Amino acid sequence: MAMDTYSTTIAVASIATSGITIAIGVIAPAIGEGRSIATALSSLAQQPDASATITRTLFVGLAMIESLAIYCFVVSMILIFANPFWSRALT
Repeated sequence: MAMDTYSTTIAVASIATSGITIAIGVIAPAIGEGRSIATALSSLAQQPDASATITRTLFVGLAMIESLAIYCFVVSMILIFANPFWSRALT
């Protein structure tokens, strides 16, 4: 009975931590992407001749910003599906 309670506690903690990781981990990238797009649009309006350079730099920057959210997603998936604490709960 104690093992069942322990594994349930690990499951609940893993799911809650996963949700918090996603919720907090995507706030900063979302704000960063919004600000970078707004700045890029402002730059394009001021200097339309440099649109190729601005657009290329924008996409590289967006990919780097989005990687933060992807890392948070990977951590949350590890917590749910490949939790390293399960081996301790099952032994």
